[in-house]
Amino acid sequence: MRISRRDALRCATAASALAGLSAVTGARAPSAAAAAPTLIDYAMRQIPAQDIRAAGHAGVINYVSTSRPGSSFGAKPITLPYAKSLSSSGLVIVSNYQYGKPGGTAPSDFTRGYAGGVADARTGWQLHSAAGGGQSAPIFFSVDDDIDREAWNTVVLPWFRGINSVIGVQRTGIYGGIKACQWAAADGVIGRSRSPGRVWAWQTRSWSGGQIYPAAVLYQRIIDTASNPGPVVGGIRVDVNDVLAQDCGQWNFHP
Repeated sequence: MRISRRDALRCATAASALAGLSAVTGARAPSAAAAAPTLIDYAMRQIPAQDIRAAGHAGVINYVSTSRPGSSFGAKPITLPYAKSLSSSGLVIVSNYQYGKPGGTAPSDFTRGYAGGVADARTGWQLHSAAGGGQSAPIFFSVDDDIDREAWNTVVLPWFRGINSVIGVQRTGIYGGIKACQWAAADGVIGRSRSPGRVWAWQTRSWSGGQIYPAAVLYQRIIDTASNPGPVVGGIRVDVNDVLAQDCGQWNFHP
């Protein structure tokens, strides 16, 4: 089967990104700016590895948490067979924990304090390990809300302290807006990437005011919503994340 030049370039870009997740050269012209590799995140169902590669992405951020009551997401949690299929196709994997959400059938995880952090870390690490996750790789725990400093100090920070008590600071990461990422780094509850100056911060565009935290390793640039649908990969809409550091917490860098 013949493929277009554009599709061939997408596959080549993904392959180059997998080697180290360093920036790869744009393919349109020699003078084009370097393009960051991208990882997709999604929950609805497992997307076949070949579809992810064909779309030009370097890998995935997948859940090491289960579905909330009343929901049944096919990609939560990541399974060992699926992880093997991704890895054997040259795709990288990064772990994320999120069970509850604002307005969901379970409250936001971070609202459950220190004891909740202990429980979430135990669950996340068990699912991460069962799927073959790297034993020194981080898990990014989600702060999926627009929190202020008081909420961080009184609610979210104790939750992270509970997480740290189970898996250690170095294996703890955060997903959130720019302020939450900065506070997590300043309070020493997230670990450091091997890439100089970078920490385990997966920053979302939401609640970030158009700014990107210089120490972040991942940036969620496209967020799938009803009003602004994300791109379709393997038949479902996904979020797209730019890789900002060679070491963004991918399993194969952290065996």
